[in-house]
Amino acid sequence: MRTLVVGAGAIGGYFGGRLLEANRDVTFLVRPRRAAELAADGLRIRSRLGDVTIPAPAAIVAENLAETFDLVLLSLKAYDLEAAMETFAPAVGPGTAILPLLNGMRHLETLGERFGAARVLGGTCVIAATLNEKHEIAHLNEAASLSFGERDGSMSERVRNIADLMTGARFDAHASAAILLDMWEKWVFLATLAGGTCLMRAAIGDIAAAPGGTDMVLRLLEECRGIAAGEGYAPREAFLDRTRGMLTAPGSPLTASMLRDIENGAPVEADHIIGDLLRRGRDLALLPIVYTHLKAYEARRARTRQ
Repeated sequence: MRTLVVGAGAIGGYFGGRLLEANRDVTFLVRPRRAAELAADGLRIRSRLGDVTIPAPAAIVAENLAETFDLVLLSLKAYDLEAAMETFAPAVGPGTAILPLLNGMRHLETLGERFGAARVLGGTCVIAATLNEKHEIAHLNEAASLSFGERDGSMSERVRNIADLMTGARFDAHASAAILLDMWEKWVFLATLAGGTCLMRAAIGDIAAAPGGTDMVLRLLEECRGIAAGEGYAPREAFLDRTRGMLTAPGSPLTASMLRDIENGAPVEADHIIGDLLRRGRDLALLPIVYTHLKAYEARRARTRQ
């Protein structure tokens, strides 16, 4: 199975790199600057699960992309999706499956409108990683998993083929018969974590130590849970129990990557992660405040960068 990984940053670089490590046929679609970095230094992963350096991995820039692939793995931020679709469109042929690892759900509609809903799988990943100043992919903990599946829950031939592709790579891969529920649960967790830590500009443990902090996070979780349930994807009790524990743990250093983006003056996925939840919900108290906070950050960032 020939795989095109769109992006070779923290997420695409990690999962694509692990597939290359397992001798799979992987090509990265990257910008010219990243292509030069990969050619000069290789793809380097630094991880507690094992370091790996892959010299000069196959990489291509958009202007040279002219052949189709069996699988297109998307590992980018939601605000880059519209532009990215134009760059990888030549790789999408009649039998191509598109596996996005974006957060939220709106990208499924966007990709379906451009390429046809039948080509678009559901997908989600769990990993904490970043591209450091040395252009290495730094894996920050031991979690590294990727779930995928048909949106109708069927176990199709292409899902089985993707499962075979990922078997033996150094991450957990799971072909899911409930991928949309998996995606909704991650969205509920991420929106609560990002909303709480960005609004408070603090880690979970710091919020828990503040008066009313734990109550605020749990109320935010309940708003997100209620939206998911209203859309027909009520989170499972085991997920909620685990999530409540993680989001209220005393002393926890846990933050969302969105908070790190704010602290670094980077773009954020305000509309995709929080705004789209607001579009689906009603009678909400905390989520509108979170959204206003993030949009104010975006406005200030745009003004100061002019």
